[in-house]
Amino acid sequence: MSQASLSDDELFGEAASEMREDVESSLADAWDALPAADEIWGTDADNVLGALNGLKTALDAGDAVDHLRDAKKWYTMGERADAFDDAEDLEDEIADLESAIEDIEAAGEQVGDLTATIPGLRGTLQEAGGAGEDDE
Repeated sequence: MSQASLSDDELFGEAASEMREDVESSLADAWDALPAADEIWGTDADNVLGALNGLKTALDAGDAVDHLRDAKKWYTMGERADAFDDAEDLEDEIADLESAIEDIEAAGEQVGDLTATIPGLRGTLQEAGGAGEDDE
């Protein structure tokens, strides 16, 4: 089939199909890049600070953010071009993924705050315990 025999509608349909595949592929890559549930649940740490540091490391959305950006970019292009017959599933999955990434990032910030607070708290409690012993 020569290039001249392809109609604009056929080319547009082919491009729309490829665009949808790109969105779906980027979404799948983003889900795969999120931390596994076991990574944020289990720990081999000997103390709370070690557990928090391990959790902080595990709560990294990593490349999922970049893959989500790619998915949203191609989705937006497809929507503006009115290339998708039915894109509600893509829109829903993008929203679900955004929510998951936001939850991971929020949890990471909270763990980071605790990681910064716990050593100081421990020191304060050790000093308070030592001060009480001096009074006896």
